[in-house]
Amino acid sequence: MKRLPMFSFIVVIAMLSGCAVMPTGPSVMVLPGDNKSFDQFRSDDMMCRQYAYEQVGGVQGQQAAQSSAVASAAVGTAVGAAAGAIIGSASGDAGAGAAIGAGSGLIFGSAVGSGTSSQSYYATQRRYDTAYMQCMYAKGHLIPGVRRITRTTDSAPAPMYYYPPPPPGYPAPAD
Repeated sequence: MKRLPMFSFIVVIAMLSGCAVMPTGPSVMVLPGDNKSFDQFRSDDMMCRQYAYEQVGGVQGQQAAQSSAVASAAVGTAVGAAAGAIIGSASGDAGAGAAIGAGSGLIFGSAVGSGTSSQSYYATQRRYDTAYMQCMYAKGHLIPGVRRITRTTDSAPAPMYYYPPPPPGYPAPAD
C-alpha cells in the first residue's frame, strides 16, 4: 500500500514534464530582405535552419533539456543509493538504507535536473538562434533591430579647419 503514493507521485511528475514542450526552430524574427521574394526567403530559411541545427551539434533545445534532466536524476539516484547503503550498513540494514537513499537521491536529483534542464535548453536555443540569424543576415535578409552599414566609395574629404590668427599683442610662439 505504501507503493501507491510513490507511484502516483512519479506518474504526476511524468505527466507534467510531458506537457512542457518547447518549440523547435528559431525563436527570433527575420524578415525577407530587400529585393528578395518570399520563395527565396523560404528557401534560405530552410538552409539556415539546417545550418543552425548543425552548429548546435544536431541537438534541439528540448532534447538537450531532457537528457540533462535524466542524467541528473540518474546520478542523484545512484549517489543516494550508495550513500544510503553506506549509512544503512553502519546501522545493520544496508538494503533499507540503499532504498531510502535511492528514493531521496531520485527526488533531489530530479529537482536539480529540472534547473539544469532549463539552463541547457536556453543555452542550446541561444546558440541556435545566433547561428540562424548570422546565416539569414549573410544571405541578405533583415533582422529587426540590426542596421546594415553600407560602405560608399564616394566619400567627402575631411573638413579643413581654419584657425584665425592670434589677437594683436598676443605673444608669438617660440621657434
